[in-house]
Amino acid sequence: MINKLKMLNSSRALSLVAVGSIPILFFGIFYLYPLAGIFIRSFFHDEHGFNLYNLFKIFQSPRILGVIWFTIWQAVLSTILTLIVALPCSYVMGQFDFRFKRLIMTLATIPFVLPTVVVAASFQVISYSIEDAILLLSDGSLISLFKSNNPILMVLFAHIFYNFSVVLRITSSFFSSIGKETTEAAQMLGADSLQIFFKVTLPLLKPAIFASAMLVFIFCFSSFGVILILGGASISTIEVEIYRQAAHLFNLPVASSLSIFQIVFTFIMLFIYSNLQKKRAIFTPESEKFSLKKPSSISHKILIFFCSLFIVCLCGIPMVALLIKSISYKGSISLIFYQQLFLNSSGSIFYVSPVTAISNSLTFAFITLLMSLFVAVSAASLIKDRGKLFEPIFMLPLSTSAVTLGFGIIITLDKPPLNLRTSTLLIPIVHTLVASPFVIRAILPALRSIPQNLKEAASMLGASPFKVWLYVEMPIIARALSIGAIFAFTVSIGEFGASLFAARPEFTTMPVTIYKFLGQPGVMNYGQAMAMSSILMLVTASGFLFIERIRQFGHEGF
Repeated sequence: MINKLKMLNSSRALSLVAVGSIPILFFGIFYLYPLAGIFIRSFFHDEHGFNLYNLFKIFQSPRILGVIWFTIWQAVLSTILTLIVALPCSYVMGQFDFRFKRLIMTLATIPFVLPTVVVAASFQVISYSIEDAILLLSDGSLISLFKSNNPILMVLFAHIFYNFSVVLRITSSFFSSIGKETTEAAQMLGADSLQIFFKVTLPLLKPAIFASAMLVFIFCFSSFGVILILGGASISTIEVEIYRQAAHLFNLPVASSLSIFQIVFTFIMLFIYSNLQKKRAIFTPESEKFSLKKPSSISHKILIFFCSLFIVCLCGIPMVALLIKSISYKGSISLIFYQQLFLNSSGSIFYVSPVTAISNSLTFAFITLLMSLFVAVSAASLIKDRGKLFEPIFMLPLSTSAVTLGFGIIITLDKPPLNLRTSTLLIPIVHTLVASPFVIRAILPALRSIPQNLKEAASMLGASPFKVWLYVEMPIIARALSIGAIFAFTVSIGEFGASLFAARPEFTTMPVTIYKFLGQPGVMNYGQAMAMSSILMLVTASGFLFIERIRQFGHEGF
């Protein structure tokens, strides 16, 4: 028996080494190696060896300093505005249990899973609609004022729309956690409503507010698609500047230095967020989790009604506006823009037709799904046994923007034996890097829930490690695998930043094609952009709704 246990342990160790080598090699080759290439481009050049010239150069340029300053202040302002808009709704959603609450929370979260290019297209429609309304309602004197502020205003509105659910889901769970016993105890000690809020509720809520604010700041700081499309040439963030310096100006040293700055800054922000997450766990009153109450008065019902109406308008209007624009042609309802996508007309300004871009996106998304599951299952198995060492490594792509990933890959994987710049696998590889951390987080809790003695019993009965995985582990994690698969598919089909860098003309994806359509004059080009954006919106929203339907947890948290 002892010898058999030793053999089982030895076999398990060998299996772990074999399985663990898959994600280690994948992340080493396609993540760490490209980042090393960016580092070398930044600090090693010419015959001078290592120096900080490029890094100092970007801080001496007034234009680059302006880009960095704008990136920070627009992220701060977007975060503050998102908190102002979301916190009152979080209170209502965290305090009351009412009909259609699940539907409202689902609708509130859909904007966050939409591709940024779709969000930008939606707000471009709203921007043009507002301009048209001002022209109709005035003599035109207001239109210049609106246009002068339009890019920044639309960027801020788009960031609120995109990040609203982050604050809503994180902080509403904390409002739910502060149960009646806590507030009743404060009332028994003589505290009024204002004192209860500032001395009881707010201290308990602070970790959640700070954590959600930090997460929103990170998303706004690394915003790319929204800024590139809505901002045009007038405004630029670090992400957009990296793309312009590399793709338009071919200034790779400056682009590399900005990438290093962006990585370091984002990593620091994520480190702070991680610590805030730990404080959230410490301050959560576990004994009173999710204490919801039914609306018992007219004032409560009115509050719920207006909160629900606000969420429906905030999250629904941009999506509905996009759909309406996609079927509006010369003042009537028409499907001409959708028909044009599939006609494959000759003489197109694009290297590939829109229908080919749709086919490319679906193909890449399916390959990404398979690759992400393969890498994520292997990584999660390794993390489960060696979590403290490997989990932070496999989560590193979360601290790196897709633009930086794409940039790093095209400047490093361009020579044999790893010349992938012309390979059809380049886009799925980049998408797998972006999607894998999300898939790992979907699978890991299910793997950790499997009792060790269950696997040992199967091994003692003669099952090989593969059979143990197939017949014991696989049925238990099937639901998590389904969620991870949909995550990978939706992340891939909507990914924009890295695809814009890495996609060759013949491998153009839907988000890149939408961006190209928006950059071309003409009603038909613009209409096709709206039609393709609507298709992309419906696909990603459907994927999210599927995940919400089958996942085991509620809406609380993020």
